[in-house]
Amino acid sequence: MAVEVTPQGTQGTQGAQAGDDGTGDQARAAVVEAALAALDLDAKTRLLAGRNMWSLPALPEIGLASLVMSDGPIGVRGIRWTADDPSIALPSPTALAAAWDPDLARRAGVLLAQEARRKGVHVLLAPTVNLHRSPLGGRHFEAYSEDPYLTGAIGSGYVRGVQSGGVGTTVKHFVANDAETERFTVNNLVPARALRELYLAPFEAIVAGAHPWGVMTAYNTVNGTTMTEHRHLVQGVLRDEWGFDGFNVSDWMAARSTTGAIEGGLDVAMPGPLTVYGDLLADAVRDGRVAEATVDDAVRRVLLLAARVGILEGAAPVVPEPPATVDGEALAREIARRSFVLVRNEPVRDGSPGQEPVRNEPVRDGRRILPLDPARPGRVALIGAAARDARVLGGGSATVFPARVVSPLDGLTAAFPDGALSYAVGADPSDELAPADQGFTLRALCRDASGTLTGERSLPNGHLQWLGDDLPDGVPYETLHSIEIKGTFTPRESGEHAFGTRGLGAFTLTVGDRVLFDGFQDLGDESDPFEAFFGSPSERGKVALTAGEPVEVSLRCTLDQRFTPPLPGVVFALVHLGPRRDPEALIAEAVEAARAADTAVVVVATTERVESEGFDRADLALPGHQDELVRAVAAANPNTVVVVNSGSPVELPWRDEVAAVLLGWFPGQEGGAALADVLLGTAEPGGRLPTTWGALADAPVTDVTPTDGELSYSEGVFIGYPAWEKSGATPSYAFGHGLGYTDWTYESLTVDGDAGPDEVTVTVRVRNSGDRPGREVVQVYAAPEVPDIPDPRDPGSGAVLERPARRLAGFAGVEAAPGETAEAVIRLPRRAFEFWDEGAGGGANEDAGAWALAAGSYAVEAGRSVADRRLTATVKI
Repeated sequence: MAVEVTPQGTQGTQGAQAGDDGTGDQARAAVVEAALAALDLDAKTRLLAGRNMWSLPALPEIGLASLVMSDGPIGVRGIRWTADDPSIALPSPTALAAAWDPDLARRAGVLLAQEARRKGVHVLLAPTVNLHRSPLGGRHFEAYSEDPYLTGAIGSGYVRGVQSGGVGTTVKHFVANDAETERFTVNNLVPARALRELYLAPFEAIVAGAHPWGVMTAYNTVNGTTMTEHRHLVQGVLRDEWGFDGFNVSDWMAARSTTGAIEGGLDVAMPGPLTVYGDLLADAVRDGRVAEATVDDAVRRVLLLAARVGILEGAAPVVPEPPATVDGEALAREIARRSFVLVRNEPVRDGSPGQEPVRNEPVRDGRRILPLDPARPGRVALIGAAARDARVLGGGSATVFPARVVSPLDGLTAAFPDGALSYAVGADPSDELAPADQGFTLRALCRDASGTLTGERSLPNGHLQWLGDDLPDGVPYETLHSIEIKGTFTPRESGEHAFGTRGLGAFTLTVGDRVLFDGFQDLGDESDPFEAFFGSPSERGKVALTAGEPVEVSLRCTLDQRFTPPLPGVVFALVHLGPRRDPEALIAEAVEAARAADTAVVVVATTERVESEGFDRADLALPGHQDELVRAVAAANPNTVVVVNSGSPVELPWRDEVAAVLLGWFPGQEGGAALADVLLGTAEPGGRLPTTWGALADAPVTDVTPTDGELSYSEGVFIGYPAWEKSGATPSYAFGHGLGYTDWTYESLTVDGDAGPDEVTVTVRVRNSGDRPGREVVQVYAAPEVPDIPDPRDPGSGAVLERPARRLAGFAGVEAAPGETAEAVIRLPRRAFEFWDEGAGGGANEDAGAWALAAGSYAVEAGRSVADRRLTATVKI
């Protein structure tokens, strides 16, 4: 069997749209010009400003419907954040990247287009293709990888899938939005070479290979210019150099200047109705500060987008009929199990705890701990609060509300024979109050100043977030005086339950017949209202409750008229924490359960206070007492499997003390079912690491905190595995690592490079030398024989240009049955042998520089990870 993989495009012309014959945009352009000619200045500038939180205004005079956008990337929330309209929740983007399969990403995109169309959404605000520059980046779960090539490949598949369903994408956040600290204002100082070779590279690949219909510009500043006004990068690079013909929308509230934004290439300022466009832009044209032709160019791009998605009369949509229906739950389960990365899998041990661990070498006289025997799994102790209350997605704008969530406890209970599975909490990752969820049934009741009920809506949990028009029907924001979160709580544990509040305003909190709090919450010492809305909760009291006995709960919030939010809306939360138990007692119970079992499965996790939009991480440690739990369980049972439920790397100080480590990411709504598939061997864990995992003390790039408003990317092109290799430190698990359930022998590697750098083809032959069918990700790295070359900016000085020891240049997934061979044929892109010459083009201005071929000999290496390279051949460029 042979699999041929072509490189992700970084050069060349863009292909035809999905469902198009290549001439469709020409016909649409004629309709766009006619529509543009019929608009006056006020209508044009109004079209470029958000009508509300999620949409642009309709213009009936030209047959234009309102364009609706929605957050992604793992689901489609729609314009209302409500459980009444649930969404499929796919695994996190890090999980999707861990599958190393652009076609799987395409299939995910097709499903999300289906969801978008169901919810009346025309444009998905995704994918996020910023890089994992530092492991402390708080939003890395929402991005794909530390590697620009892998990011571009997965992002291209995602964009092609979404747009094949007739829904637009906005590739974000353009550019260098790689951390959260001071993200609205930080000036990221990025060297030109690093900007081109790393941070712009995924965007370039996606523009060339997938033709996205939109790009979102970021909050941050790059080298002194805020991204919503960065004419050089938006107009000069994105449009003129790469040929991007889509629309450019701001991140929400990122646009700060009317003339700066429109001259910088920003087409749409979101959200509305208060933006720097609309009337302000019309005034700027009339005052002569902005040419109307500049406005017309932006309007053309918006109208072309409207034509492509089918909401401009007279223009044929790119996709007249949606693709065949996709089973969302089945695809979510498939992505999850294919994303799980098995990083350690030792043989079953019958010896006493403390026995010297056996390293990952081929097993001849015994079997590895995973997979468990589905016919005779033995007694399995499932341990961990995260096994019962699953963390399936990251916090922030990526949040959606699925109709169901299959936790590890749910999935394993359904899959294991009766009596085989026991459960113990062991340790809870958080002792902080969190939005009311398990056991709560809640509604939100809206009242005006007279106390009259004006509307109501169900709530998925105790966190209420209504922004813009996201209020219940018939409830105008202007007359909204108070909102009451009301319902019942049925506890699953007896004891003292803590209740509290988060947000701003006057609160009255009642549980049963007790008023726990009646007072006012203001900003206090906190200057950032976002921290008040989303930060630390305030405990207001405890109530003794009995398991299974429901109690009425109510939290009434009277809006704070002294505080005007940046957007019309309401954000506050009813928070709760179950009975606090002694951590040592919980761990002792888990140890007894593990000691009585044949296998212990411990699920550990991060929390929303560790990984979320809006802040970076302080460290890479698992929260709470989870590390102590793992060590205690492993000491009691040598056959301990640890499932790590986090969106991005955490430290695993006990990794050599346990039999197996399975990285499960944020696995989406079907994560528990997928985990059962993998543990019992119905499917193999198909993932490979898209990002290096290691200790923070060894990580080569850790700085995410600006100094005086600036963050220097002083490491240049050395992030991720190239930086680890340069530093000489050994990570816990290398980029590309993943074991699967079978063994692979790399038999041959041939390189055909006679036609030059544009036609380097690598053929790798592998054999499944194990006893199970499997899938292997064949990874190809290009390693220059002489990494450092004379600096072309000053060739006679002896200065050198440092280059990474190797970079990922291509990959392919192949499948084979036991004993069978498979062949991967991978064409390497020219870019694998190029660098950005900052001195080309003359001068040190931002327009200087060009791609240059780094001639010489290269080792073309094929293997299972960047640290496990099996075969090498040489090509001369």
